[in-house]
Amino acid sequence: MTAATTHTTPAARAADLRAVAEVVATVERTQRAKDPEGFLALFHPDALWTTAHGKVLIGLDAIAEFTRAVLPAATWDGDVTYEAVHTQFLRPDVAAVKVRQVHHSPAGDTEGAPLYVMTRQDDGRWLLHACQNTEVLAD
Repeated sequence: MTAATTHTTPAARAADLRAVAEVVATVERTQRAKDPEGFLALFHPDALWTTAHGKVLIGLDAIAEFTRAVLPAATWDGDVTYEAVHTQFLRPDVAAVKVRQVHHSPAGDTEGAPLYVMTRQDDGRWLLHACQNTEVLAD
């Protein structure tokens, strides 16, 4: 994981990198568990989410309605993994995070390339604020 930042100390930057990576790890855990409430807890109330297939969801209510309908009923063989592969701090409280998402299945792996823009809240929590998931198509 790499980062460009304007943090005042290396320790502050390292702590924020760990916190951002933990949000990505929690996305993975909640997706695997098909846990809509755990997933939704990661979002800012004014979040914007665009699915891998281009569905635009504006605000936590729209994201929640979609997630509660789709995630518990989702079916897939295998596991999904998420890895924060690049974090760039746009400001000390705003991070752009490039994620590698891989669905591992007996039929073969498929990949997504999400971009998460996260914001740090006054209480120190990092939340998903503007996210775009993009399906990676085989050549």
